[in-house]
Amino acid sequence: MTTRHKNKTFTTFLAMLFGGIGLHRFYLCGQGDRWGWLHLSSLALSGILIGIWFDQPLLFTAFPLVVSVLAGLIEALVLGLTPDEKWDQLHNPQSGKQSRSGGVLALLLVLTTGMGAVALIAVIARTLDLLFTGGAYG
Repeated sequence: MTTRHKNKTFTTFLAMLFGGIGLHRFYLCGQGDRWGWLHLSSLALSGILIGIWFDQPLLFTAFPLVVSVLAGLIEALVLGLTPDEKWDQLHNPQSGKQSRSGGVLALLLVLTTGMGAVALIAVIARTLDLLFTGGAYG
């Protein structure tokens, strides 16, 4: 019996763009994945916190979603850097196909690294601005 082949490049793409809401987890593991639901719940929790404390800085009220997005970018790197043989053992044991990553995956990993670095630096800079100046720079 063969199962659906799960593409590593597509999974990395999902984690890069939609990792904050766990779309890559649902693609890999289905609707029963607890980590995927945890990612998705960060969106609802952030919405609730923004609604309750609307006068507080957005970085603090949306903190669950910010952490989830940063975790999704890290997951994109981990998934994309997994060797093809190990990927097939973990996610495609009975698909009948072998994964062959190419240049598109390399480009996605470079973009993910850049996006992750910019996001992390922005979060650190904004947090320090809020903590030390009370948000005087924005």
